[in-house]
Amino acid sequence: MSESAQPPGTPSSEPLADAGYRDVPDAEGGAAGRTWWDANAREYLDEHGDFLGPAEFTWCPEGLREDDAHLLGDVTGRRVLEIGAGAAQCTRWLREHGALAVATDVSGGMLAQGRAYDAAAGSSTPLVQADARALPFADGAFDVVFTAFGAIPFVPDADRVHAEAARLLRRGGRWVFAVTHPLRWAFPDDPSEHGLTAARSYFDRRPYVETGASGRVLYAEYHRTVGDHVAELVGAGFVLERLVEPEWPAGHERTWGGWGPVRGALLPGTAIFVCRSARRA
Repeated sequence: MSESAQPPGTPSSEPLADAGYRDVPDAEGGAAGRTWWDANAREYLDEHGDFLGPAEFTWCPEGLREDDAHLLGDVTGRRVLEIGAGAAQCTRWLREHGALAVATDVSGGMLAQGRAYDAAAGSSTPLVQADARALPFADGAFDVVFTAFGAIPFVPDADRVHAEAARLLRRGGRWVFAVTHPLRWAFPDDPSEHGLTAARSYFDRRPYVETGASGRVLYAEYHRTVGDHVAELVGAGFVLERLVEPEWPAGHERTWGGWGPVRGALLPGTAIFVCRSARRA
């Protein structure tokens, strides 16, 4: 799960001075995620770790689990790569279900939390620190590549993430990724009724940016419309098979950032794109 499920203004390595929607240099915005996660990994898991579990596969704050959704298909014996894995909860679950799974994340801080989970459970999860836009694996090395709120929202060039997923998949392999539902960007990030009135244009693609007193970009999250996501997928050679919009389940009272039962009853909070590689063999 990603920072998009965190409230703005979470402490980082430098005090927050300003936050809002504005353009920033791609290099600065794209590099901010690693530092932010390194600084906030422990706090993030203190707040959300009980919900995510150390070895559970949760797609989104709505609580959709891979046990029920089966978006990756039968993973037994499959070579699976998780991008933006955080503490590798999903990869750990996959390995327990027979997958040959590997976890990657750009943040050493998050992977350190994953090693702590392994130490507590006596497990051994393959963890690789790497940027999702340049992964250290061979072409066609995986049957499935996925991310649950990782990488894509935090880089200005998500097309490079899709291109890497396409490169790493065998022909016909599956690429599945979950992001904040693009519609949410038109509304305040507020789980109460105040988050039910559109306050900005859905077509305003300026990222949400937090800066420190020095002017340094502490955090950046990028908006793409549904059409943008589809165009990037098609450009990378994927076929979109399903777009899953999980409903907020009855009795689920947990509030997580802008997610919660009030908004969840009326607005989608998550979009999960299920795709198939159509690249040449």
